[in-house]
Amino acid sequence: MYHFEAVPAFWRSYRKLTFPQQESAKRAWPVFKSNPFDPRLGTNKIHALSARARETVYSAVVAADLRVIFVLRGDTVYTLDIGSHALYRT
Repeated sequence: MYHFEAVPAFWRSYRKLTFPQQESAKRAWPVFKSNPFDPRLGTNKIHALSARARETVYSAVVAADLRVIFVLRGDTVYTLDIGSHALYRT
């Protein structure tokens, strides 16, 4: 079972999303909370961010062009950011 923590940057980005994007994130949350590696989320490792962060950084698809970026430390999932595919370039 995973525990979840969101960093402040995640919430700042979340508040900037449009209302439909926020609703998409809310709909995806139960699946993500149950298993962030559920095949429906298309979770994958982001190699460039992982190399820079020196830890494995993952991306899960929330909606067509909406991703959540997270790391897994032990049994805790830290959500780092949410936004478009452009997050990979940060």
